[in-house]
Formats: sequence, structure tokens, C-alpha cells
Amino acid sequence: MPAHRHEPAYFGIVLSGAYDETVERKTRHCKQLTTVFHPQGESHSVAFQNREARIFRVELNQRWHNQVEDYAKIPGNSATFHGGLVASLALRLYNEYRNRDKWSPLAIEGLSFEILAEVSRAAEKCVDLCVPRWLNQVREIIAARLNETVSLQEMAEQVGVHPVHLARAWRKHFNCTIGEFIRRLRIEAACKEIACSDAPLSEIALGVGFYDQSHFSNTFKRIIGFTPAAYRAICRAS
Repeated sequence: MPAHRHEPAYFGIVLSGAYDETVERKTRHCKQLTTVFHPQGESHSVAFQNREARIFRVELNQRWHNQVEDYAKIPGNSATFHGGLVASLALRLYNEYRNRDKWSPLAIEGLSFEILAEVSRAAEKCVDLCVPRWLNQVREIIAARLNETVSLQEMAEQVGVHPVHLARAWRKHFNCTIGEFIRRLRIEAACKEIACSDAPLSEIALGVGFYDQSHFSNTFKRIIGFTPAAYRAICRAS
């Protein structure tokens, strides 16, 4: 899709597949569980590269702008979130949309406000701009050895810092513990397998580093908001 604009602001979550999006000469890769916020009138182009993608998008009209800006200014720049709380909120919103009852409009409105609150928080923090290089190296170690058990001591030694300093710096910059971050990455990896394959859930749990399916299912529901089976159904719904 060549460069184009959408008049209303909107956010969308990638339910399956992937695509590349270019905004002001910067390209970002949007994969499953990526949520993107676009401000009003932003110009962007999209390359699907012969891959199928399903995206759930919510447009925000002027009434929404007025309501939100009674409390906080809607960011003027786009923002990208890979998994995490924003993805969980967006999936819950999508599920409300698919399974509507008389309470769904209230739930949808509330979830939309929560997503916009997280977008606004991220715009103020700009955390990624000040993350030390060695802390990004720890992220790379975790990603490369996701299905292994790597100790805090071992990671600290690899980047040349004290384990206590690593733990404190991690929480300061990412607002979670390293253990929580690892569990979230494992669940995101599991999401891709659940949506794209028919492999048994027990096999997927083992493949991403969980040794107990019950622990996997409980962690999955806590992070994503659905059981693994319910998430598979959502991803495959028309």
C-alpha cells in the first residue's frame, strides 16, 4: 500500500501474520501481538511482502479526542508495542467485539481508554531512549536462549555488572523483573505457535521453556487474558 493518511487517530493489533510499515523514512516490523497507535493524519506506507495478515483496528473520532484530552493529551507521534499489557487489552477488546452482549459497549469503551492511557504513558517516559547498551545486551541473551534457564549471575557476568545492579536497572527501565520479562517473551513465542500450527498445547509449552502445562496455561491466561485454547480460537475466527 503506497503512502496514505487516515483522518482519525487509531490503534490496531496484529492478530496473525506480519507486515512492514514505514513512517517518515523509518520502517518498523509489525508481527503477531504488535499493537500500533497512529495519530490523526499520519502518513505511512505498508508492505505485506506476500504474507497474509489479520489486523483488528479501532478508529477514534473527534468525540473520543475531546473526552481523552480532558485528562491527558493524545500523543502526536505513532507508538509501537510488542506484546505486553497493551496487547492483552487489545485482545480483550477484540473478544468483546466478536462476542457482543448488552454490556460490550461499556467494556469496549473502558478497554479503549486503558489502551490510550498506556500509549500516553509510553510517550512521556520514552524509556528506550536511555536504556544502557549493556542492558540491551541482556535482552539479546534472553532472546537467544529463551527456552533455557539462564541465571541472573550468568547474565551479569556476561555483560560485566553486578547481579544486584542488573536487577535494579532492569526494573527501573522496564518496570518488571527479569523473570517476568522472560515469561512474557515465552508466552509471546507460544502465541505465534498456537496461531500458526496445530501442535498440541503441551508440546508448545515444552518448546518455549515451560516444563509444566498447568503453569504454562496459568501464566498464559494471566499475561494474555485468555487460555491457550481460547486464544487459538480467537486467532482462527473469521
